[in-house]
Order: sequence, then C-alpha cells, then structure tokens
Amino acid sequence: MHQVSKAGSAAQGQKSWGPKIGANCVDFRIWAPGQKEMTLRSSGKDRLMNRSAGGWFELTVAEAKVGDAYAFVLEDGSAVPDPASRAQAGDVHGPSLIVEPSYQWVNDAWKGRPWEEAVISEIHIGAFTGEGTFKAAAEKLGHLAEMGYTAIEVMPVAQFSGTRGWGYDGVLHYAPHSAYGTPDDFKAFIDAAHGHGLMVLLDVVYNHFGPDGNYLHGYAPEFFRFDRNTPWGAAIDFGQEPVRRYFVENALYWIGEFRLDGLRLDAVEQICDTSKQHILEQLSAEVGNAFADRAVHLIVEDQRNLVSLLERDGGGRVKTFTAEWNDDFHHVAHIIATGETDGHYRPFASDLWEKTKLAMQHGFVFPDRGNPPEVPKDERVYLPPQAFINFLQNHDQVGNRAFGERLVSLAGPDMVEMLAAILILSPQVPFLFMGDEYGETQPFHFFSDYAGELGEIVRKGRAAEAEGFGGLKEGKTPDDLPDPNTVSTFANSKLQWQRFDSDEGTRWKTYVRELIGLRHSYVVPLLKKPERVASTALESVDGALAIDWTFGTSTLELRANLTDTQLAVPAFDGAAIFDRLGRNAVQPGDGKLAARSVVFAIDPRLVN
Repeated sequence: MHQVSKAGSAAQGQKSWGPKIGANCVDFRIWAPGQKEMTLRSSGKDRLMNRSAGGWFELTVAEAKVGDAYAFVLEDGSAVPDPASRAQAGDVHGPSLIVEPSYQWVNDAWKGRPWEEAVISEIHIGAFTGEGTFKAAAEKLGHLAEMGYTAIEVMPVAQFSGTRGWGYDGVLHYAPHSAYGTPDDFKAFIDAAHGHGLMVLLDVVYNHFGPDGNYLHGYAPEFFRFDRNTPWGAAIDFGQEPVRRYFVENALYWIGEFRLDGLRLDAVEQICDTSKQHILEQLSAEVGNAFADRAVHLIVEDQRNLVSLLERDGGGRVKTFTAEWNDDFHHVAHIIATGETDGHYRPFASDLWEKTKLAMQHGFVFPDRGNPPEVPKDERVYLPPQAFINFLQNHDQVGNRAFGERLVSLAGPDMVEMLAAILILSPQVPFLFMGDEYGETQPFHFFSDYAGELGEIVRKGRAAEAEGFGGLKEGKTPDDLPDPNTVSTFANSKLQWQRFDSDEGTRWKTYVRELIGLRHSYVVPLLKKPERVASTALESVDGALAIDWTFGTSTLELRANLTDTQLAVPAFDGAAIFDRLGRNAVQPGDGKLAARSVVFAIDPRLVN
C-alpha cells in the first residue's frame, strides 16, 4: 500500500495527496478547484477524472502499475506533473512516476538519538562529493562519524528545476531530486547514516514554491494568497485545508517513509496563517503523535527570533519545536573574526562584546526581534541552551557572499580555531558546514540552473544579496561575480576531498575531533541533567569572555581572550578540560589570560 506513512493518511476524513497503490489498482487524486474537468494521462490513455466535493478530482485505474509514468491534463490541454509526485520521469515539467515503497531497511531498529547529543554537519548532496549523488555521499558518512558528528543536516532535496541548485526552489516537495538519485537511493543514504549512529535531518521549504515548474497557479490558484507576498512571490494560503494537508502529510511522509530523524523548516517567518491552530503547531502536533516511539526533532529558521516556538513545558519537554538556527551568535562571532559590520551585521556592531555575552548566555541577542518593544532582560523566557543551534558559517553565510569565501579564508586559522572551541564546547548545539572538520578552503557559491530571463534575474540579484554578507571587495564590480548559472560555479563549490588527508587537513581533523570528543565526554552529560541551566556573564574587558553555565551543582566555565595581548579575566574554580595553548593559561586565583587563549573548565569531580 503506497501511502505517506503509517500516520500520513488523511486525518478525520480529509482527502490526502498523491497516488495510492492497492492490490490491483492505483487511486489517483489531485486538488484542482480552478478546473471544471481534469484528465489523467497514464498507460497510453487519457481518462476523464471524477470531480468530488471541495475541488478534488479522483480516478481509480486497474491496469496502472509501479514504474508507470502519469500526468494530469488541464482544460487547456496542457499536461502537468503531480504536485505530490514521488519521483519524476525527467525534469519538473515532465510526467511523474508511480513509486511503491519497497526498500528493505538494514538498520530497522533505529529509533534516533536524544537531541542533547547533537553535533551537526550541514551537507549539500550535489557539492558534498564529486559525483554529487546520494550513493557517493553515503560512502563518506564513515568520515563524519569518526569525527564525532552525531547528525547530518541535508540541504533541500525536493525536485527543483534543472540539475544543480541549492534546493530552496523546489516545486515537487515529495520527490527526491532526480540528479541525486532515486527515492531508494535516498533511503539507502539515510539507512547507512543510521548504521554509523548518525541522525539525518532534512531541510524542507514550506514557505514558497520555486519560480520554474510550479503549475499550481494554473489549476489551484486558491493554493496562494494574493493579498500577501513573500520575497519569492505570492504567499501560500494555509487557511485552505487541502493546502494544510499537503504540507503536514509531506512532513509525515519524509519522517515516516524515509525514516528521517527530523526536519529543518526554512524561513518560517514567511509562513502566514491566521487559523485557530497555526499550521506550525498542527504540523508539530501531528508529527509528535505519529512518531511518539522515536526521537524526532523539528528545527526552525525564523528571522523573528520568536521564543514561543521553542518553549518547553513544566517538565522541560519540547512543546512545539526542538531548536532554532541562531543567527545572532553567528553575527557577533563573524564581526569578531572579520571586522565586517555592514549588511546583516550592522545591528550587532555596537556593544559587540556585550551582545556576544548575551548570545552565549541566552541564545538570542534580540528575542522576538521585529516585535517591539524588546523584551526586557529580566523578563526573558527561559530556554535551555540546546534550544539554540550555533554556527560560525552555513550555506547562507558562505554562499551568499560575493565570492563564497569560507571563514578560514577571511579570518585565518588561528581565529577560527578559537571560535571553533567556543562553538563546540559551549552548551548550545554546535553546527558546522561541510568541510569545516578538515579546514576546507574551497569556496561555496550560490549556484543554479536557470536560462533566459529567469537566469538573468538570478544573475543580477547576486550583487544585492552579497551586500548583506560583506559586500564586494574593494576593486571588484558586479561583473566580477561568479555566474550562478554556469556549470563551473557549481563545480568550484564542491568539496576538495584530497585536502581531507593532507597535512593541514589532518591537523584540523585532530583538533576538531578532540573538541567534539570533549563535548561528548563533559558537556553532553550536563545537558542531560533535568535541572534548569543558569548562565552568568562575569565582568570582563572587550576582547575577553567569561561565561559560567550552572547545571544543578555542576558548572561549566569559559574563559577566552580573543586578542593579541594578555588580558585580565575572572578566575575559574574548576579543572580545565580544554586549554587551547596547552599550558594551563589560567589557574584558579590567577587573573591573567594569555593572548589567543580559550579555556573551558568543569567541576573537578567530573574530570576523568
């Protein structure tokens, strides 16, 4: 029986999306309220579909079978793919394929991992390896596991136009992108990750459709709102029940049929819903109910920094979403590393070190940003450290730069080493971009596969996008920017795996592996304690950080000097578990910290 998942069938009598395979037939259905008639084209025949209440069209075909191509024909004679296609025969403009979930899982007993254990590597399937496929990526998973990573976050794989792109322009949200492989190839990748003890999180885009290959406007204009726009066009109308089901079932489909360990929802501030139950709440509740026997984690990206999305109940359990990408930490760290203060970094440039302390203590520098007045510091809603995913770079922060430079190329290895130690050993969940573990210097560009007018629009938009992420270098003009639509821009974004085993790559791996190992040994056990975490920023001069996190009776202490001169810092009471300079830079009672030092200490009773 082909269905979204055990829990993914229509709820409370609501119709569901996508073909359903029975013993000797296939049920096709599509929501097309803008059409009076719809025709199914399959098995070499055109068949008029039956219209039912609410704008649905349905038809059962006895001779249809797995592997057959099919499409829906509109009143004007144009053929369109199934918006809930599980796989495409070709690109986003061609017919869909009937797919039956027959993959035989090897790691069938996998139930996931606790969120407190998360150390995440973000990867792009196309740029992760030279081949750019699920199969090739699966062969590299052992390297990530050996580093101590416990989770992979995969950039979007929903079918998008062309053969290369970041994936945020997907139009067929149920179909793994065919350039990466088949649905079973993606399942095998996830299965292999589980065999290495790695969780797999998938980046999904529920706030818009891509500009090429989205045919919904032609037969279901009610799918969109025309009184509200997003940066990518008309907003999705989540007040329509079939629209809600499309996205809720999509979440259940990926987690159920593909056994993903969670989803990262892109730019949820662009999801507008005035329904009694917000679509984000409904999605979270249905996922939680469907997979109560598994550790499933839902992550958000939200420019508003809404603390309400991350709140816990009285027992410390997640109410809606597990964690959020924390741009605030990234922005202060980036200014410290590079001195860049334009674009997105401007609001963080003043009182930089005070804002850095706020990010280390509370996660968000600006909670509920965009909803003035700012929440007073003494009225902040408590969120545990693991509600925040911190990073020094990700696909946005690298790829939206004019020339895709990584942080190590901008700030140098010494600064990045210090910041990496702070990132990985602080209580918030650390997130690294692919290649960070071996000091990758290869740029990661924005790339796409558009031609004609759309290609020109994307090309011209790069300079404006780059202004938010460092702008153009002196002496450079927009004409110098890499063309996102050329194959070479994509090829020049792929990881250089030859660096992995180089002397410099090995040095980075040794360093990062040590940090992740220390996190698993000392920080993760603290995060698993039931007590509320108290955070304190001790007084320190600019250039230094002195933060204490108290977990019940145990305290994790950070002392850092990110300058080139010795600075005074508050003493710490614990035993050092990490000292970047390896010379016990600060002892209890000593108020001086050597230049370019990072020290973490913990209750001596907890040190092996």
